[in-house]
Amino acid sequence: MKLGVVKGPVLKYGDDIDTDVIIPARYLVYTEPEKLAEHAMEPLDPEFPKKASKGVVLVAGRNFGMGSSREQAAIALKAAGVKAIIAKSFSRIFYRNAINNGLPVIVLPELVEAAEEGDEIEINLDEGVAKLIKKDGRVLTYRFPPFRGVVAEILATGGLLEYMRRRLAA
Repeated sequence: MKLGVVKGPVLKYGDDIDTDVIIPARYLVYTEPEKLAEHAMEPLDPEFPKKASKGVVLVAGRNFGMGSSREQAAIALKAAGVKAIIAKSFSRIFYRNAINNGLPVIVLPELVEAAEEGDEIEINLDEGVAKLIKKDGRVLTYRFPPFRGVVAEILATGGLLEYMRRRLAA
């Protein structure tokens, strides 16, 4: 299954962004992704939903998604317009929640160091290549292990639920 290419402007944040920042607990009463998206990253950046709505690549530091195991964090980011997340490292449970919700997450510390808001990113998920297009026109290329096997299938179908529906139907 082909995953394709993801493109978008950079939205950059720092280290230790926890799930309480990604989607505060008071909004967990909502189940609709669109409603969660309205409050994504609210404590850190109240303008995040507006910035993300056109489709972005979120770039972050170490330990992105730490804290609780709330699946709504990945759902809120994806529904807000985040096409992929590149970070120095992820909380393991957030990493898997993102995959299970069809949101590509990539560990690329070198790209994180070089990226700035206003840059663009193009990610070939099948080949494991990320291009950072700097504001001055320079293109920096980074490699990462491409998604394979079941993880690639889950991402390609948009998440674990759709993957399981298709498997059970076959």
